[in-house]
Amino acid sequence: MPYIGKSPVGGGFHKLDNLTASATATYALTLGSAAYFPETANQLLVSLNGVIQAPQDSFTVSGSNLVFDSALTSNDSIDFVVALGDVLGVQGVTDGAVTTAKIANGAVTAAKLAAGVQGVAGISSSSTSGTALSIDANNIVTTPVRPAFFAHSPTDASRSSDAVLVFASETFDRTNNYNNTTGEFTCPVDGIYLFSWHCLHTYNGAYGITKLQLNGSAYANAQTYSGIANGGSSTASATLYCQANDVVRVFNMGTTYSSVTNDGYAFFSGHLVG
Repeated sequence: MPYIGKSPVGGGFHKLDNLTASATATYALTLGSAAYFPETANQLLVSLNGVIQAPQDSFTVSGSNLVFDSALTSNDSIDFVVALGDVLGVQGVTDGAVTTAKIANGAVTAAKLAAGVQGVAGISSSSTSGTALSIDANNIVTTPVRPAFFAHSPTDASRSSDAVLVFASETFDRTNNYNNTTGEFTCPVDGIYLFSWHCLHTYNGAYGITKLQLNGSAYANAQTYSGIANGGSSTASATLYCQANDVVRVFNMGTTYSSVTNDGYAFFSGHLVG
């Protein structure tokens, strides 16, 4: 819809610094002694020897230079050069006029955010509903869902030597990545994980060894000497860098002893640190 009455004026309108004609066609344009860069020759009003010149026909612009179609002489007079507004100058933007669609992807960088920006209550997940990450008033960062599990055995259960220890009872498994049938935890994402385990061993005068295995290879081990009939226990924890789909499990080593898992005593747990 056109304006009714006088249209609002936007942009800058400037009379540029005086120019003295000489034996050349090119003249440097300045405003307040600083170089002035017109966007186009059509933006300039140029008077030469009392005659208004036609842009593009009588002169052009190159950077901050005014270029006449032919060289002048010292007898010529460049009366004035007026810049008729800065091209696409914007006086102001209406409140609410800048929408998401008007902002280019990746245009808003960290450099354009004020230091100490506050008020971010949560970050949503692109694949699930709800808040994926939140920061409370005490600057505590929480993530509602993070891979973590704790498993143990509900009753005494002997485990064979050189076999995977299966902790069949799960107290919790946030992302369902621990298999209580095979005793294996499958990492859902790349990251640093912390695993802990504790086992009981029987047999008098024998060593009990359990190993944490990553993709079937020993990563860390725990060992005890069963010097009494009731045996002893092995306990350890280890930090691993795992990739998605890596498999972590506890393995019972040796042939002269067995491991016994017992509710409240033996367990296998792990979680994603970050």
